[in-house]
Amino acid sequence: MSSTRSSGTLLLVRHGRTADNAAGLILGHRDPPLSETGRAEAQRLAAELRSSGIAAVWTSPLRRARETAAIVATSLALEPRVCANLVESARGRWEGVAVARIARDEPALHAAFERGHPDFAFPGGESLREQQARTRAALAVIAAGPLPAAVVAHAGTIRAAFALSGRPIGPERALEHGAVAARLRVADLHLGA
Repeated sequence: MSSTRSSGTLLLVRHGRTADNAAGLILGHRDPPLSETGRAEAQRLAAELRSSGIAAVWTSPLRRARETAAIVATSLALEPRVCANLVESARGRWEGVAVARIARDEPALHAAFERGHPDFAFPGGESLREQQARTRAALAVIAAGPLPAAVVAHAGTIRAAFALSGRPIGPERALEHGAVAARLRVADLHLGA
């Protein structure tokens, strides 16, 4: 990778809110559309990024991310590019369940999830290590394209990128919907590992 490529920037964006997000449910691979609030969040994000110099917009294949990316990309006169590896983690039997119920019924597992413990795996779903491997592959593809790039994805994908860059992971609830969660330099990501 040339020094110009390795110094490029990725803007990690969490998709806009859905009705299920507002209800406090775990989504995973569930595929609801954006709510009115989520569309408004995406419009505000598009306005914020209009003069940012973004050269590409990438998105998860899930509808909530694609809708957010479409609003942002239209504002930038770009076409969003879908990357399957940006998809949210498969969350097994937790999908569609309220976070508050999981915290009450499975406090130790919930605490490991909140901390982003590297050995955590969703019951009947994907492990955080598996999601990190997918995220690494996705970011390597994105980093090889036009930069800076906006990457519209999910809280789990963003946390995986944080882990790859050595940043603190933090709980998913700390990541705002329809907003830039982080600006990461490609050089700070460990994409070859």
